[in-house]
Amino acid sequence: MSRPVPYARTIVTDDGVPIDAAHLPGDKDLGIVLAHGFTLNWQRPAVWRVATRLNKFGGVVTFDFRGHGRSGGVSTVGDKEIKDVAVAVGYVRELGYRRVATVGFSMGASIVLRHAGLIGDVDAVVSVSSPGRWYYRGTRPMRLVHLAIENRVGRMVAKAILKTRISKGKWDPVPLPPDDAAALIAPIPLLIVHGDKDHYFPVDHARQIYAAANDPKDLWIIPGFGHAESGAGPHLIRRIGKWVRGAVGLDTDAAPARTVDPVPPDVGPVAMDGANKLA
Repeated sequence: MSRPVPYARTIVTDDGVPIDAAHLPGDKDLGIVLAHGFTLNWQRPAVWRVATRLNKFGGVVTFDFRGHGRSGGVSTVGDKEIKDVAVAVGYVRELGYRRVATVGFSMGASIVLRHAGLIGDVDAVVSVSSPGRWYYRGTRPMRLVHLAIENRVGRMVAKAILKTRISKGKWDPVPLPPDDAAALIAPIPLLIVHGDKDHYFPVDHARQIYAAANDPKDLWIIPGFGHAESGAGPHLIRRIGKWVRGAVGLDTDAAPARTVDPVPPDVGPVAMDGANKLA
């Protein structure tokens, strides 16, 4: 039997921004909202690979954040984008999915944390390669990101080359940071995934989010994993899909451990928090 054909449509946020979204139909028990990283969009190969792999575990709605791809508006790099996640979650529920999980990567990860903490309305949250705090400049890639965001030439380059339109205004007020948002998510199950080779955000960002969050929560520090969609292979995405189904009560044998996961299947040994060392 052939799979249903994916289709795209425009959905509109409560502040009037048109958001380009694609729906990959799947098991009606679970709808997954996939939130991409900064300068990406749902048509980029790395994002589409994640979407199609997650589609094995439920229906998937992936979309372009404001200022990205075919969506309207300008990027506020994590502030107003919670409205984009909110309309995508509403769309998934309108499609008839009985449970909804959000899975975000990098910037998208920080946004799904903020959405879950400030708005809720989801059954599980997965944060992959998220910053734990704002204004981090401790790595060269993040210094380049700030260069693109904070000056006119950088924004022009981002628009011309990366097809990302960035707001020229500063945050006012500064939005709730990811770690503080994580503290508000419980009792929604939360999974935090981070690579020990992340060249944007060191693993202390993941541990910062984990420390702030309340149970139920899980933390996976993946040896050899780099950053976000481009670094996430099929085994890791399969493991995340299994975790999500367990977290929402669909597969009891895949239920979250509720603590730091010592050795997730299919992704190799995992560094544990506290006094434990890399396996």
